[in-house]
Amino acid sequence: MLVQKIKRGNGFSLGEQEEKLKALCKYKDYKIYKVYKDAGISAKDMANRPAFQQMLEDMKAGKINYIVAYKLDRVTRSVRDLEVLISELEKHNCYLICDRDDVNTSSANRKIFRKDANSSFTTRN
Repeated sequence: MLVQKIKRGNGFSLGEQEEKLKALCKYKDYKIYKVYKDAGISAKDMANRPAFQQMLEDMKAGKINYIVAYKLDRVTRSVRDLEVLISELEKHNCYLICDRDDVNTSSANRKIFRKDANSSFTTRN
């Protein structure tokens, strides 16, 4: 599970967000391996986020197979980073669920989600 700080005026506090995600995991019968927090660090890139990098290492080591986040912009704000992340998820049989954005790469529509992410890389001539 990935949890990152959300400003109070725009949503839930870090604690409230974590509790909502824990409730979702309980409802879905997901066992929580670890809560990864990069509080106060922007999601603008994946490289400078120690907890995020640890989460990726744990995924590569087979310790986790789902990443559950409150919103997609808590995971990344970069379409390019999202494409890299989705490729890594696929390599390691891991899935991304973003509760408030209805993102679930384990569902049948994951290919549509990937196509939409890829379409952001096209340019007009």
